Amino acid sequence: MSPSSVIRATFPGSSGAELAARLELPGGAVRAFALFAHCFTCTKDALAARRIASSLAAAGVAVLRFDFTGLGSSEGDFANTNFSSNVDDLIRAADYLRRSYEAPAILIGHSLGGAAVLAAAGRISEAKAVVTIGAPADVGHVLRQLGGSLDEIMSAGEAEVTLAGRRFRIRRSFVEDAGMQRLEDKIRTLGRALLILHAPRDDVVGIDNASRIFLAAKHPKSFISLDDADHLLSRPQDAAYAAGVIAAWAARYLPQIPVNSAQAEHVVVRETGEGKFQNLVAVGRHRLIADEPVAVGGLDTGPNPYDYLSIALGACTAMTLRVYAEHKALALPRISVEVRHGKVAADHCADCGKVAEGRNGKIDRFERIVRIEGEINAELADKVVEIAEKCPVHRTLESSSAIVTRLAAE
Repeated sequence: MSPSSVIRATFPGSSGAELAARLELPGGAVRAFALFAHCFTCTKDALAARRIASSLAAAGVAVLRFDFTGLGSSEGDFANTNFSSNVDDLIRAADYLRRSYEAPAILIGHSLGGAAVLAAAGRISEAKAVVTIGAPADVGHVLRQLGGSLDEIMSAGEAEVTLAGRRFRIRRSFVEDAGMQRLEDKIRTLGRALLILHAPRDDVVGIDNASRIFLAAKHPKSFISLDDADHLLSRPQDAAYAAGVIAAWAARYLPQIPVNSAQAEHVVVRETGEGKFQNLVAVGRHRLIADEPVAVGGLDTGPNPYDYLSIALGACTAMTLRVYAEHKALALPRISVEVRHGKVAADHCADCGKVAEGRNGKIDRFERIVRIEGEINAELADKVVEIAEKCPVHRTLESSSAIVTRLAAE
């Protein structure tokens, strides 16, 4: 599997504040999209979130993780949020995926984020599977983290509390909203495949919560013990284990990639809104990134357009040679093709042939270097060069092409 790509994104949350997100795309075909909700007062960049997103991307699942309002890099005031607004933020995140890419088929939530995906699932019709990690069975459980500050919040209307070593302002509306939630009703009517991951020694959200969620849910449902992991999956091996389990379990509920999925009729290139030049390239179920180097104002998150042109020539050359070798039953060792592109003066390009004849100014010159791993005789070496020039992309670049442009009708 090729390395994944990460796209920075923003979208409006339930309060109108811009929420910061990361979309991790597989290096190959995309089987489905997933949405990840982080734990209470955590961020999208928590270890568990990053590990799970990376592991799912390796399995062909694109994952969007984002910061809830007022947390991480997202705008807004955390003090104005509550569980209901977090659920609404999740819905907005699903809307963003649906509008820009594809609606999420998998919902994953860690701790209170797990409760949020259970509550939101009924409002995301495309979701086929839900995963919770160390999730509480009732939203009111989070109030225990407020300790002695709870009385002050209720009497004074708000108070500053320390959670995970950071200061947060919590208001009475948060407490009241948490008390009104009926999460087990949502679980009973979930209507999606459910995977529950929980550590028996979790001292933040006890294992009894997993039991309550499991008993309330209807089949298909599964439970996986995280053994001696802590609540935040702070050890890399625990986060990696959870990620691997989720990837394997989710595969059962995702469509298989068709054998001919790469044979897409169209290529769609769309600005991501990040940086000056970054674009998402969609080819069937494949997702790629196009960008420009930092030196010319890009983010350098992907190849530039001329790089892709060189990629097309190099890949087509290697494939053409392999087809020829198989057709002739030749034991041709592994092939690699290096392509160098540049602009050169037509009247100074001695090896440009007819392309440069009668031309003024600069022309595009592609230099193609074919390497064969292992020894081949001189006759076959000459044949390799001859066949390389029969590559369809080579012929397209050397011939005239008609390019018709029109504005799409709304």
